[in-house]
Amino acid sequence: MLRPCSHGAEKYGIDAAEWRAHMCGLCLGLRDSHGQLARTATNTDAILLSVLTEAQLPAPSARTTAGRCPLRGMQRAEVAAADSPGVLLASTASLLLGSAKLRDHVADGDASRLAGRPMARMSTRWADSARRQAALIDFNVEPLVAAIYSQQLVESRAAALHPAAGGEGPSGIGGRDVHAVSPDAASGEPPVTLDELTAPTALCAAELFAHTSILANRPENADHLRTVGEHFGRIAHLSDAVADLDDDTAHGRFNPLAATGTTLAESYELVRESDAELRRALAAAQLADVPTVRWMLLDPLHALVRRLGKGAGAVTAHACNATRDGHAHAQRTTHRPPTRRPNLGQALTIVFGVYCTGYACCADHTSPCTGERKDAWWKSCDCGSCCDCGECCSGCGDCCSCGGCCDC
Repeated sequence: MLRPCSHGAEKYGIDAAEWRAHMCGLCLGLRDSHGQLARTATNTDAILLSVLTEAQLPAPSARTTAGRCPLRGMQRAEVAAADSPGVLLASTASLLLGSAKLRDHVADGDASRLAGRPMARMSTRWADSARRQAALIDFNVEPLVAAIYSQQLVESRAAALHPAAGGEGPSGIGGRDVHAVSPDAASGEPPVTLDELTAPTALCAAELFAHTSILANRPENADHLRTVGEHFGRIAHLSDAVADLDDDTAHGRFNPLAATGTTLAESYELVRESDAELRRALAAAQLADVPTVRWMLLDPLHALVRRLGKGAGAVTAHACNATRDGHAHAQRTTHRPPTRRPNLGQALTIVFGVYCTGYACCADHTSPCTGERKDAWWKSCDCGSCCDCGECCSGCGDCCSCGGCCDC
């Protein structure tokens, strides 16, 4: 889900090889502890656990020189040490997620009869390896394993209550709760909500994120990072459901959006809400300003939300920014601003804003909430591009986290 941009690394003064350093450290950690085949479980989103752990440490984690690898063009590289706490946690997460994915493929019938049994055995082996790995870092993995197993049960119940969920797209609102499967009149079963379907993923991510604070000896961050992980897991589940919706409906597979009648526009709003909550919690943990966290988590998340918004047909999604005294405007509106033909000066302003930053938001902006006009940051800001002005309209509240030097 997360795809850091090398240009963003340059903006923050980070070596773009940092992402590769964490990824290669995870891959080699899986190899050293669980064998060559375990390297196929490398999960790029799990790299974030290593990054978050390191971001809370007073000094960067140890690096080690890795040998030549075809994926690096047969070059050596300095990578995160395989026995560092963050890498151990990331490899635990990768094994758990890999185990669940293999089991899902077997359950969905994606694997042939010949490959089904070996995949099931591999799934069990990786789950056992995750338990052993978790014990090394005092992480109780059993609630996560239980949550992963509960996912299939709640999906089965939802599919039983809504048999057409795999074959039909999400229906309209129609005056009913679109976030729940209608109860079966004969069985009297309660509806399965979208929150229930995303809860196992949210719980797993929440506990993994929270444990980074324990590994870094920053327990005061645990609750904030648990909230960050909960919303990250929710976003991951929803974005995956959106991406797979057409394919799932075409092949009759289960999809949580189809099963709960949730439209793409509604799923996009849920993602935006989680994105805003995630950013607030990360700011409370004082990690939102850490360059590596912004580059590897916040910027890619912002790009993801924008992609989902385009796919959902959102024209303009604007939420007023937090004011100087910290109180945010409550009004939110989604609409197309009135069409006006800009004069030459305005046109040049917009072109320059897009050219220098990639975001038209960085041109002169009139708030649809208050009518207040704000100049582009580059007109009055002398601190460089410390604010990602592309986030100004993403509903994240106070998009400027550089001490207020840029009035986005």
